[in-house]
Order: sequence, then structure tokens, then C-alpha cells
Amino acid sequence: MKNILLLAVFFTFLSATLFAQQTDTLIVQADQQPATTSNHKERVYKIKPWVDIPVTVAVDVYSFYGMGVIYGRDRIPESVILALNKNDVNSFDRPIINNYSEKAKKTSDLFFYGSMPLPLVLLLDKKIRKDGLQVGLLFLEAMGTTGVLYTSSAMIANRYRPYAYNPNAPMSVRTSGGSKNSFFAGHPALVATATFFTAKVYADYHPHMKNKWILYTIAGGATAATGILRLKGGHHFKTDVITGVSVGTLVGILVPHLHKNKSFNSSKLTLLPNIQNGSTGFTAFYKLGK
Repeated sequence: MKNILLLAVFFTFLSATLFAQQTDTLIVQADQQPATTSNHKERVYKIKPWVDIPVTVAVDVYSFYGMGVIYGRDRIPESVILALNKNDVNSFDRPIINNYSEKAKKTSDLFFYGSMPLPLVLLLDKKIRKDGLQVGLLFLEAMGTTGVLYTSSAMIANRYRPYAYNPNAPMSVRTSGGSKNSFFAGHPALVATATFFTAKVYADYHPHMKNKWILYTIAGGATAATGILRLKGGHHFKTDVITGVSVGTLVGILVPHLHKNKSFNSSKLTLLPNIQNGSTGFTAFYKLGK
């Protein structure tokens, strides 16, 4: 389900971008204004198709494979579940074993599914819409990267979820194959990737925007809420959530940051040494316009 939704978001993003770009072109032609072509240095992000496309395909395909593996595990024998000892869990995480809430779980799903199409709002911005395909590719790369890290860690760690230890949780839930997918927390990780990616991209296209902290605060709030709900639901331990949030946040910010065109607007600012009357310093010149 998660993979199908991700693909749907991408193709929606692609269709919306192509439609928006075509609309912008028609408007320019109607106004009889020459279409402006952004040169490579004017783009916010620098994409290397021969690198980014194969990498994106690879991480997304592996994520699909990994999801199939960890959510297709065989059911766990009841005897194995009953033999679990909560004292084997470290003291920091142990209190979460007492948590179990279907309501919290369902609410966390709302944050998860709600965050997946969030980058579509970026298309409302004309500057970003012109580079919509680039941004869409970076989003898939970011989500795929988080997906690879999440599924790989779950396959390696095989850590039981808190509810597996909880006698108040239904045995049918405790014995499900997904009970061994505790580390690290996928919901908070993917929500963090989607929300912080959106905040980072918007901030990069509007470098002089005031109160950028509001964007990151909203991203952090949605991520934190998801993590707390997963704890209350008994689906993850605190260390799972902390790790998931950290991974998702870093990927969401670093993927666009590492693709940022270093020459974008960099030539507009010039620093020259200034020596007068024995004092030293620098004089800054900022070029307005092209």
C-alpha cells in the first residue's frame, strides 16, 4: 500500500507539473512575450541524469523489495511470543511495553498518508513549478533513500515491537510477522523525509524569506506527533522513534542540499579587501538582477 501510494504521488506530481508548465507556456505566448530559458547556473538544483535517475530507480526498487520482505514475514508461533521477557528490553524503552492503542495507530496513519502528497503543494509556487520534474525526482530519491535504510534495518535488527510483549494486545496482532519490524520507526522517518524535504525546497527557492523557521517547525511538529502516536500505539520503542526521526530529517534535508547548485546566485555577491587609514576589512558588492 505504501509503495502504491508513493508511485501515485509521483505520477500525480509528474502530470501536474507537465500541465502547469504547458499552461505557463501558453500564457507567455498569449502575452507575446519571449519565453525565458533558465541556464544551468540559474537553477536552484543541479541534477545529473546519468547519476540521479539510476540511483533513484535503484533505491525505490530496493524499497519496494524490502517492504515486501518485512511485511510478508511468516507469523510468529504463539509459544515464541509468550516466551518473550520484558526484562530483556533496556530500561529506557521498557515502559513503552505497557502501551497499546488502535486509535493512536490509526491517527499516526493519517499523518503518514497525509504527508506523502505534501510536496505537491510546491507546485503552487511558480518558481518551483518550472523545475517540477527535478523536484519530483529529488523527492523520489529522498523517499527511496529513507525506504532503503528503514527496510534494511528492519531486516537486520528483527526487533520485536513493544506490543509483542504486551499481554493486553490481541494475540493475533502480537504473532503477526510485522511484530519484528520495530527498529527503526518507519512512519516518523518517512513523515520527516516528506515534510522536511518540502520545507527545505521551499526555503531554497526563497532564500530571502523571513521566518523560515515556521516551515521547519511545522515539519518538526508533524514528525513529532507521528512519533508520539507510534509510542502510544505500542508500535515502537523510544529508541526506534528517535532513530527514525533522525534518519528521516537528515535525508529530507540533505538530498536537496547536496544537489543544490553552488553557482546559484553565488556570483552576485563579491567581497573585496578594504584597507584605509591603517584599518582593514571587506567591502561587499551585491549585484541586483541578472
